[in-house]
Amino acid sequence: MFDVYILLGSNLGKSLDFLIQAKQMINKEVGTVFLESSLYRSEPWGFKHENYFYNQVIAIKSSDNPSNILEKCLNIEKNMGRIRNENSNHYIARKIDIDILFINNITINSENLIVPHPRLAERMFTLMPLNEIIPNFIHPTFKKTIFDLYKACDDHSKVEKL
Repeated sequence: MFDVYILLGSNLGKSLDFLIQAKQMINKEVGTVFLESSLYRSEPWGFKHENYFYNQVIAIKSSDNPSNILEKCLNIEKNMGRIRNENSNHYIARKIDIDILFINNITINSENLIVPHPRLAERMFTLMPLNEIIPNFIHPTFKKTIFDLYKACDDHSKVEKL
């Protein structure tokens, strides 16, 4: 059984409804939601757009292996209208984004999945909700708590708890 921490994000359309829908689909198809952060509103990170993002971190328990967890999350994104451009390194606005942040305290570095999420410690919109629910969790690569990563983060983009 895996504890999987997932970041949900949306900045197009009915973003709050999309987060609820994604959470329901994850709970049904990937694993049981057992913990969730508050909702957060944040300015886009890595690109400019007039719409702010809504974000939330959820934690699920899943008996699936990490590859299946990723595949199911990607299918949920696709079914909800997420369009991915695999040939682009640019960030774009999206109806839904589902990022796997942690799976237990393991590290994975495969072609399709990197866990912990490689940019987690650079993003305040990820660290704030994580710090809310698991401040003492130790990042398996950096060997620092989420609280310590949150305090050290150089990202000064606007993030507000709703």
